[in-house]
Amino acid sequence: MSVNSLFGRNLGKYMFGIGTSELIIILVIAFLVIGPKELPKVGKEIGKAFRSFQRAKADITDSITRDVVEINKDTGHRTDEEKRNQK
Repeated sequence: MSVNSLFGRNLGKYMFGIGTSELIIILVIAFLVIGPKELPKVGKEIGKAFRSFQRAKADITDSITRDVVEINKDTGHRTDEEKRNQK
């Protein structure tokens, strides 16, 4: 059973499975709990964490891609891109 069928909606249309109205409610609650003075600092830290995660994801993707290319060269297999370039 998929997550989409559990919630009865297509989660691809929502950010993290959250609609616009739910996101606004979460932001208002965060504003009330954290306060107007601390909210920019918290937002900045969350942004830094997301950027750090994206960099780590890109590094891992690049590393895996390099390893796959190296393995393909060692075994004599060609990537799909190499096959297209041969034509």
